[in-house]
Amino acid sequence: MKNSVPYLTIHLNTLGMTFFKQFKEFAVRGNVLDLAVGVIIGAAFGKIVSSFISDVVMPPLGLLVGGVDVKHLSFVLKEASVDSTGAVIEAVSLNYGMFIQNVVDFTFIAFVIFVAIKGINRLKGKDEVAEEKTTATPTEKLLEEIRDLLKK
Repeated sequence: MKNSVPYLTIHLNTLGMTFFKQFKEFAVRGNVLDLAVGVIIGAAFGKIVSSFISDVVMPPLGLLVGGVDVKHLSFVLKEASVDSTGAVIEAVSLNYGMFIQNVVDFTFIAFVIFVAIKGINRLKGKDEVAEEKTTATPTEKLLEEIRDLLKK
């Protein structure tokens, strides 16, 4: 038993070092860093879009609807009241105006992401075609020649 404890300690230390080494390799891999940057930029972009929608788009829309602030539109299910002890019981309402504003936020963000990805794919497609034309290995060239001869 005494001999197995040092072996177990050494084995656990080796596993721990391997684990941290693997984690370090994972954490500094390009995809993880790209994802982290994307999340941070996405959060900032979300705030900008929310401000754009609530401060620029929704006021004119509210004016068209009848001069109301869209985010304050609600349907009251139960009015506010005061109980017997004097405590105020808040109103129960469905705040559909906030829902409409969030749907508009989402739609705008989805549209911008769609346009951005479409543009990136268009650029990526041109790059991939250019790479395919220039990166044929000697084996691929030989196979293409054989294919062309078999077509005849």
